[in-house]
Amino acid sequence: QVQLVESGGGLVQAGASLRLSCAASRRTFNTVVMGWFRQAPGKEREFVAAIRWSDDSQLYADSVKGRFTISRDDAKQTVALQMNSLKPDDTAVYYCAAGLRYTTSYRDYAYWGQGTQVTVSS
Repeated sequence: QVQLVESGGGLVQAGASLRLSCAASRRTFNTVVMGWFRQAPGKEREFVAAIRWSDDSQLYADSVKGRFTISRDDAKQTVALQMNSLKPDDTAVYYCAAGLRYTTSYRDYAYWGQGTQVTVSS
């Protein structure tokens, strides 16, 4: 099965930056897309960003566009989320996800990491 492990979360002040990383194993299938979602307590999972391996196409939620950047490494085994100008509204558990469809819907992602906490103070 595909294994995803996130890291890089933490507690920062508004305006600061964090870089999240996700290590992926593709033993079961060749992943087409990897994305980042976030979820605050009591709220639904929210799309953040996604990247398609074949052409490096990227999708971003309007709320993070211009502040967050998703990227992949040369080996196609890790994906990062660079988060700049963080806001308190960015506070959530951030999950790395992998799937076969290039969409913004969490329902289309079959594999998920355990999540990493990002807390932004005002």
